[in-house]
Amino acid sequence: MSKTEKQDGPVAGLNTRLSHGPYNPAGYHGFVNAPVVHASTVLFPNAGSMRRRGEVRYTYGLRGTPTIEALEAELDALEGSAGTILVPSGLAAVSVPLLAFLRSGDHCLVVDSVYSPTRNFCETVLKRLGVDVEYFDPSLGADIKTKLRPDTGVVFLEAPGSNTFEMMDVRAVCDAAHGVGAVTMLDNTWATPLYFRPLEHGVDLSIHALTKYPGGHSDVMMGSVSATRETITQLRETQMALGINASPDDVYLVLRGLKTMGVRLERHGASALTIAQWLEGREEVARVLHPALPSFPGHDLWRRQFSGTSGLFSFVLAGGGFDEADAFLDALQIFGLGYSWGGFESLAVHANLSDRTIAVAPAEGPVIRLQIGLEDVPDLQADLERGFAAIAALKGNRHAS
Repeated sequence: MSKTEKQDGPVAGLNTRLSHGPYNPAGYHGFVNAPVVHASTVLFPNAGSMRRRGEVRYTYGLRGTPTIEALEAELDALEGSAGTILVPSGLAAVSVPLLAFLRSGDHCLVVDSVYSPTRNFCETVLKRLGVDVEYFDPSLGADIKTKLRPDTGVVFLEAPGSNTFEMMDVRAVCDAAHGVGAVTMLDNTWATPLYFRPLEHGVDLSIHALTKYPGGHSDVMMGSVSATRETITQLRETQMALGINASPDDVYLVLRGLKTMGVRLERHGASALTIAQWLEGREEVARVLHPALPSFPGHDLWRRQFSGTSGLFSFVLAGGGFDEADAFLDALQIFGLGYSWGGFESLAVHANLSDRTIAVAPAEGPVIRLQIGLEDVPDLQADLERGFAAIAALKGNRHAS
């Protein structure tokens, strides 16, 4: 029985699907990994086929190669989408669909807990193009209808919210947005399609920084946008008009990362939840911002919509400011101080929430965002203990002086 015939049988489990995916080794001499095709020029057999290039599968490297198609197909299978585009970064996966579906004079609604570079793109490029950008409270749900206008072209969501992990009722927001003809987009990087499939909740375009969990090793930058049948054509046309795609070597790294993403995410999520629960009992912590904790305000929404949790969450220090945050971070020996997340290593950063207008920063103290990697939990807890000890020492020195 061939590999294709096997796939026509009972639906396989998640990790089985990730390990095998839509790629068929029989099409490439039995090699289990997709080929890495480096290409710009594609030769046509004759002038007629060149003139009728719309009927030919491959015409130019920018427009697709077997390597690119393999990752697009893999993501379509995970997302349940009609088509996926690849771009060179997660931020490009935000900017390309916004450019595709907005024009001068349009109104764009953006959740206030959005990734800060997304806000920067909205505040600079979109506003220069004449788009009216407005931010909304992530807790609005169906009440977003009070913000919608006849000229609302796009409603941009992120669930959970960046750094502070606010949850929202995605279906309610999308239903309301579609009522005025708006296109809905959601940055789904935190959950990946393994734990949340946006298109099943009414989202038109699911956005990912493949840099994070799909790549998984902090060595590649890439983004993707997976679209419904109604939106894929306009999205693809905009991608080609802008002239951007992903490099074959980077695509290969993401294809390789996807094979182990299921087992990695299980480890990331389990370790992060254990540490989050431990932090809830610390007197140095005012509160923990993790949707899977029953104490989190959006926990019920998370449980209703998501099937799992990843390794990224935050906690609020009880009092203090930059000095306390710096002392905590500088004492860490295993957690690295660096941006991005989703790789094998644990990271910590003092979250900057100064751009918020509605979902403002917690009043109790600084927000520390943790990316929990694949290290052993006791070692990570011991490292966080070093951070708390540094804060205690700082306060003791102040008291002594």
